[in-house]
Amino acid sequence: MAYWLMKSEPTAFSIDDLARDQVTGWDGVRNYQVRNMLRDQMQVGDLAFFYHSNSQPMGIAGIMQITRTGYPDETAWDETNIHYDPKSTPDNPRWYQVDVAFIRKFPQVLGLASLKQQAFLQDMQVLRRGNRLSITPVTAEEWAFILALVDKSA
Repeated sequence: MAYWLMKSEPTAFSIDDLARDQVTGWDGVRNYQVRNMLRDQMQVGDLAFFYHSNSQPMGIAGIMQITRTGYPDETAWDETNIHYDPKSTPDNPRWYQVDVAFIRKFPQVLGLASLKQQAFLQDMQVLRRGNRLSITPVTAEEWAFILALVDKSA
């Protein structure tokens, strides 16, 4: 099993939206490095932190699970969709998505500032200066440490 951190702006799609829907496609990713993670690396059963980005507070809002491996992101083929890409076609898809299921919402968002204060997390990819990726891997040790922080603050 692998662990991930997946970002979404809560004004676009939040942990509460996922709790309501229970399962959804994680679509709209338009970065090749992240596309490769979605297409080639994520597996059914992997767990991911749901991270609220570009919000107050920014941080980890809960947990979800990958329920379907990478498949073509059809929003790229819809001319009315904000994520439309004329270079992506059903015969030659450029973008991919996975399906995720709601597991747990944290009592409060574990804020970015709090994460950055943890010496143990100093090498966590999402906390690295200049990191702009919407999906990043999380080590098993980082995962366990963050869960302990959440349990401690609850």
